[in-house]
Amino acid sequence: MALKIADDCINCDMCEPECPNQAITMGEEVYQIDTSRCTECIGHYDEPQCVACCPIDCIEPDPEHIETDDTVNAKLEKIISEAR
Repeated sequence: MALKIADDCINCDMCEPECPNQAITMGEEVYQIDTSRCTECIGHYDEPQCVACCPIDCIEPDPEHIETDDTVNAKLEKIISEAR
């Protein structure tokens, strides 16, 4: 499942550099996560790095983007192939 950043984000700038898939960017008011690039750090880390570093715990699963292991792995493969 992709993650999302809640509106109570304080724009602390901690999450963006931690994302191995470059899925986090500044939105109109708070940071946002590109669900097409978010793999919850699968293939890179044991836990989502944005969640681990968020000082106010405003990053949560996005119920509008539920995924299976297969779809997350396919997304990761696509991201890796684009980087080559």
